[in-house]
Amino acid sequence: MRAFEGNERLSVDGKVTPSDAVVLEEAAERGPDGEEEPPGSDEDVTPDQEEVPGSEATLTDDGLAVPPADAPQEVIDAIEAGNEIAETPYEYGGGHGKLKDSGYDCSGSISYALRKAGVMEESMASGAMMRYGESGPGEWITLYANSGHAYMVIAGLRFDTSARKRSGTRWSDTGRSARGYTARHPEGL
Repeated sequence: MRAFEGNERLSVDGKVTPSDAVVLEEAAERGPDGEEEPPGSDEDVTPDQEEVPGSEATLTDDGLAVPPADAPQEVIDAIEAGNEIAETPYEYGGGHGKLKDSGYDCSGSISYALRKAGVMEESMASGAMMRYGESGPGEWITLYANSGHAYMVIAGLRFDTSARKRSGTRWSDTGRSARGYTARHPEGL
């Protein structure tokens, strides 16, 4: 409820007030054919970038990720989706009420990339990501989540809202401690 309230720019208190109920009902009426862009849609997709040889992604000078040539299509799609929102503002609850948003929080960012890649069905908050997919690090994609934050490492690059503070983009080629986080990965990746 907190993510929904933040996304709809309501007072965030986690409680369904009568006015919240009206907004919630309107959102439910929009349903899957409403304002939300369906996963896999080609609308506003970033142009294909050249791939780099091997299995490690690299960063361009402007802070976007270039997928590795050996990556499965889902990984390439997740990287391209991450590039679409890499420089959008941080917005608490952003990306949870609708796929296309004006800003994204940590879990909303990850959800966007993985939904566009077709490996996640719905947006998830960071706490729920602690139970997503399979346990442990993945070969291509690893989500690190706890109850208050989530970030993802994909093809060797970190996709993390905290990286924007330094570089202006969610992508980073520097690691961060995974202490206190649960590692999960999409099935098969």
